[in-house]
Amino acid sequence: MPTVEELYRNYGILADATEQVGQHKDAYQVILDGVKGGTKEKRLAAQFIPKFFKHFPELADSAINAQLDLCEDEDVSIRRQAIKELPQFATGENLPRVADILTQLLQTDDSAEFNLVNNALLSIFKMDAKGTLGGLFSQILQGEDIVRERAIKFLSTKLKTLPDEVLTKEVEELILTESKKVLEDVTGEEFVLFMKILSGLKSLQTVSGRQQLVELVAEQADLEQTFNPSDPDCVDRLLQCTRQAVPLFSKNVHSTRFVTYFCEQVLPNLSSLTTPVEGLDIQLEVLKLLAEMSSFCGDMEKLETNLRKLFDKLLEYMPLPPEEAENGENAGNEEPKLQFSYVECLLYSFHQLGRKLPDFLTAKLNAEKLKDFKIRLQYFARGLQVYIRQLRLALQGKTGEALKTEENKIKVVALKITNNINVLIKDLFHIPPSYKSTVTLSWKPVQKVEIGQKRANEDTTSGSPPKKPPTGPKRDARQIYNPPSGKYSSNLGNFNYGERFRLGITNRKKGRKIA
Repeated sequence: MPTVEELYRNYGILADATEQVGQHKDAYQVILDGVKGGTKEKRLAAQFIPKFFKHFPELADSAINAQLDLCEDEDVSIRRQAIKELPQFATGENLPRVADILTQLLQTDDSAEFNLVNNALLSIFKMDAKGTLGGLFSQILQGEDIVRERAIKFLSTKLKTLPDEVLTKEVEELILTESKKVLEDVTGEEFVLFMKILSGLKSLQTVSGRQQLVELVAEQADLEQTFNPSDPDCVDRLLQCTRQAVPLFSKNVHSTRFVTYFCEQVLPNLSSLTTPVEGLDIQLEVLKLLAEMSSFCGDMEKLETNLRKLFDKLLEYMPLPPEEAENGENAGNEEPKLQFSYVECLLYSFHQLGRKLPDFLTAKLNAEKLKDFKIRLQYFARGLQVYIRQLRLALQGKTGEALKTEENKIKVVALKITNNINVLIKDLFHIPPSYKSTVTLSWKPVQKVEIGQKRANEDTTSGSPPKKPPTGPKRDARQIYNPPSGKYSSNLGNFNYGERFRLGITNRKKGRKIA
């Protein structure tokens, strides 16, 4: 077991040997044996071993194992020194092994060590991205749970910081290939992280790249299998996957397969859905996703069938007016509750798909249905107008902080929802029904173009006047879907606000309450 003095003496022999350093194998072996000494000897060994490592390929395994022993030492200062020097071992065929070791070291609970491991991984990534990925994915596929978790998070946060010369097309292809292997068995959280990783790759931000991602999500969602509404895991998987797919859809990347699945498998079972997420209005969540996707459908083989299922579900939430007794009063039936949030989603989805088959409601086979539908629309619209007036009156003159109260937040969102429904109903009242109006769904931000602001796609050097900004929102604008959160959003399911803001609005003509 060498002493500090012996370590320094052998270090001097190697340092002075310059080009003939490889001839002093015995001196290097003394330094390797330093890992068996005390604290001072180990600290010196942690510095000296990597310095001369490349000159002794026949001792490569012994050197790496010696350094690895130091990375696991009880003394935190020795561990940190050993970890800091690990990238020096990442040469040639040793690099994937070093990447594998560093990935395992991500499990440390010491924040300083953890940062050193991250920095070391990033440094060897820049030396050889493919070799580093080999070590990372090896641990993601086969390592301990904590190592797997932290390796995935490393990729999701650090890849985007690497320069283009590191993340070449070949490297991105390797990431996609290896990610597909991992996605065969992932948790919901892991799936979201991998979608973040993949959607950030430059090669997958093209139309064909986004299409690949949509197909990957569809496979993960298991759209070929029959939907089981009573299985919370099945429901949660579909929602998680669909949320990841929504931002990928555009006029060139279609949502048709997902919309068809929702119409065929999910809508008929809407009332039976179960969810492991406490407090989530699962029905509204599904309808919101369907509404967002409906804007981006391509050619659909089962368009009429899907429209019919949508239409039938919409009718469930658009009740007929209650029967009246001879004296004009309610015949004893309770007034139906108007669930505006659900209706906004369903009406919007129907409106979007209806554009592709405008004769759906006017076909002879649907004559009676159209008549029935218009009666429901009229009844719904009557209650809607009363509610809109009440909301506008309640919000009149309120600005700034006043609009930030919980109750007023609910009213603002309610006004967005009811205004949207109002616009869509007006379209369907036309003879024949029209599908021309455009609305921004109530939970999505309204895109604003400031006056005088140059847009990125305008040619500022040409002599032609700037293009007039469109009056409505851009239909193919891709926005990240954010599920509702916060206290007030959970109250928007059916707008039966209880003692807070119940839809107990008096119908002036008959003195009745709508809810």
